[in-house]
Parts: sequence; structure tokens; C-alpha cells
Amino acid sequence: MRLSFLSVILFWSIIASAQNINPIPDRIPHPGYIDVNTINGPPKGPIQTGADQTEKYIPYLQGKNVGMVINKTSIIGRKNSVDSLHALDIRIVKIFGPEHGFRSNASNGTQIANSVDPQTNIPVISLYGKKVKPTKEDLNGIDILIFDIQDVGARFYTYISTLHYVMEACAENKLELMILDRPNPNGFYVDGPVLDPKLKSFIGMHPVPIVHGMTIAEYAQMINGEGWLNNGAVCKLKIIKLKNYRHDKFYELPINPSPNLNSQRAILLYPSLCLFEGTVISLGRGTYTPFQLLGNPELKDQYRFSFTPVSIKGMSETPLHQNITCYGIDLRRYSMNKLQNATTLNLNWLIELYQAYPFKEKFFDYKQNNLMGNFDRLAGTETLREQIINHKTEEEIRLSWEPALSQYKLMRRKYLLYP
Repeated sequence: MRLSFLSVILFWSIIASAQNINPIPDRIPHPGYIDVNTINGPPKGPIQTGADQTEKYIPYLQGKNVGMVINKTSIIGRKNSVDSLHALDIRIVKIFGPEHGFRSNASNGTQIANSVDPQTNIPVISLYGKKVKPTKEDLNGIDILIFDIQDVGARFYTYISTLHYVMEACAENKLELMILDRPNPNGFYVDGPVLDPKLKSFIGMHPVPIVHGMTIAEYAQMINGEGWLNNGAVCKLKIIKLKNYRHDKFYELPINPSPNLNSQRAILLYPSLCLFEGTVISLGRGTYTPFQLLGNPELKDQYRFSFTPVSIKGMSETPLHQNITCYGIDLRRYSMNKLQNATTLNLNWLIELYQAYPFKEKFFDYKQNNLMGNFDRLAGTETLREQIINHKTEEEIRLSWEPALSQYKLMRRKYLLYP
């Protein structure tokens, strides 16, 4: 019996898991596959976002009533895209704001009410308050919806969940969704446990690993192609692609994607550190360098470095261990070169701090920090917590992610727009 190429790859990924062989990498060309992006060599010149290539979509928008799903990262040049398009006489009738709000001035997890943008007098509908999905009434009078938000490439970063619900609403109301694509600053690798569907939540909606390795437009194609919308609906997409982008090309964000990701180092550390949101370890919320510090008051005897979280308006009003000195690890000078060349999540800090923390039974007690949710929902699996408790090595933990991780990498290739 002849086996398909996919069957052979999956067979060997299972064998690799059992025999401690490296699992398949992110990119293996399918036999006969020609990457049109590399026929003439690698992309040359500076990266141009979809939004910056106005000549490709302004004519298409003229005469239409436009809705926009955007935030502070949605810029054309250096100006917010709403303000730019408004000035170009594009008729924007409604704005939809995700977590942190349209102008990105709300703290993490803060519910946001509907409002009117004071700069343009355009109504703003919150998708991070009483609802996460636009209603039929919200979409009335809109001819086309634009999605233009900077993602950071991690499953628990909620903008891809907002994307899902926006696509679902568009599909149900027969509305076209234009995506102005932006680079993924963590798009150069794929890693982590694939989400267990029983742990589906707003911080993890799809069966993908923690680091998914896709741009927003690629991810939208995968949502459509894998039938993840309600009742298998398909959203009509119009994608304005990036220019001169490839997944292994370094991209420094011109605007912080959210209040607590306020540096390029924090953005690159985020996929590895966000798991601490489900523990008693502070990751620096309540300081001006969040996602670069790790600590807890009970680690005084183990670590010399210390920091004290305080209330910071617009970033973290009630941080974990507020006004209490925490002791732990300082990552503010962690090598950017190492981060930019990483091919995996860093599990060492999680393993180290669990072993150092004196009250093991409290380590995963997420109820103490009032943040995004419990550790299992962030990890997308119950297994990782159990492995940390049972002192499994990083190598043993990684092997347990197979063959699901390799299967995801194969699926992902179908939707890639860039080399």
C-alpha cells in the first residue's frame, strides 16, 4: 500500500518522539513545491505593512461605509490609520476596539465601555467589555470591515481571539473583511504544547501551540481553512500583504502593542514569561519593565535581586504583590541576540522558580493574582503543570508535545503567505 507524503511525515514524527530524535522543523518544502516568494531570491528592502501600501486598497474603499477593528498600533506611517483614512475622505462609520481599547490606554483585563472617539466623533464599539463579538446591529450600515492590529504571535495574546469573533460576525452577516497585514515579531519559530480543546477560552481558542508562527492574515486564512468558525462558516477575506517580509526577518515594532509590552525585549520574552500569569510569581507588572522581571516575596533567601510592584495607571492598577518587595530574576539585560535567534520557548525560568519556591502547593494558585486565568488555560494543557510538579526535565516536557506540534507545523504551511 502506498502512503501519502503526509502519512510518512506523521509516522516519522511519532517515531522521533519515541526515540528522542529531533521532531520535524517549521519549514520543510513539500515535494514539487515552488515558493513564489523566493523565485527571485529573498525579499529585499525595508518591510512595508499592509496599511502603509495605501495604493493597494484606498481605491477599493472609496464610496463605501467602512468599519475598522483597530487600536493604537494601527498606523499608516506614524499616524493612526483612522485619522489617516479619515483625512483621505474614506467614510469610516464605526470603530471596534479590542482589549486595552481603541487608543490602547486601558490596563490589562480592564473591561471597556462603548464610547465616541473625541478626535473624529466616530462611534467606538468595545469588543472587550460586555461582548467580544460584533452584533448584527453593530454591523448595520457597514459595507466593509477592516482588521488592522499588531499581534505578537502568542496564542494567549487576545487579539487573535478578537480576530476569530470578528470573522465569525462578518461571515454570519455576509460582510467582507479586509486585513491589513503586519509582521509577527515572534514569527521566526513555532513551539509549545498544542491547545487541548477542553481548555478553550478567550486566551486560547484554537488547537495551536503557544508560539504559532503566523501573521494575522495567515492566521485568518487558517481559521477559515480549518473550519474553526461557528458551524464551519467561512469569512470572505481581502488581504493586503506585507512587502519585503519573511518570517525570519527581524522586525522591531514602531509602537508598543499593549501597555505592558513596552519594549522589544519584553515582546520577545512574552511567549515564555506569560505562563507565570497563572502562578504566584510576579512578572514585573506594577513596574516600568514588565515581562522582564520575575519574583515573589517568599524568594528572599534564594535571590538577591529585588523589585516592588506598585499601582501604575494605564498599565497595572492592582498588580500581584502590590507594594511588597519581590525577589527573583532580572531579565532586563538578557541577550537580545539570544532572543532573536531562539527556536524554542524558554522553560528554564519556570522550572527554576518552581523548584526555588518554598510553598510548592501554592505555586500554581492563580486566584492570588486576579489576572488572565489559571495556568492550565495559559499552557493549553493540564500536563505541563503536572510535569513541573513531578520535576520532569525540559527535554522530557518537549517530547510530550509531539506528535501534535509537528502536525500543527504541517498544517500551518498551507496558509503561509511569506517565506
